[in-house]
Amino acid sequence: QVQLVESGGGLVQAGGSLRLSCAASGRTFGIHAMGWFRQAPGKEREFVATITWSGGSGGSTDYVDSVKGRFTISRDNAKNTVYLQMNTLSPEDTAVYYCAAGPSRYVYTDWGQGTQVTVSS
Repeated sequence: QVQLVESGGGLVQAGGSLRLSCAASGRTFGIHAMGWFRQAPGKEREFVATITWSGGSGGSTDYVDSVKGRFTISRDNAKNTVYLQMNTLSPEDTAVYYCAAGPSRYVYTDWGQGTQVTVSS
């Protein structure tokens, strides 16, 4: 099992930035994808970004259209940590953000508890 701990959420004004972190521990050897999802009040959880890899560093990334050009997902292999840099935030980005990990971008087996991101207008 993999433990995921998110941090970095908070309250920010529209146009501002936040960086979320997700630290993985435990049985991480089988993890080749980590992603960020979000759930706004009254809405279903939606995919935000993913990073996948087969070797020790780097990775292939993908994003939902609504965040392309504003959000960047990256990882630090040495720290088993994935980041989500969020720029030019808007109130529509307000949600609980969840980190997920799994063997591929289509199979996430472990989830974090979530971190709240609130963007004020």
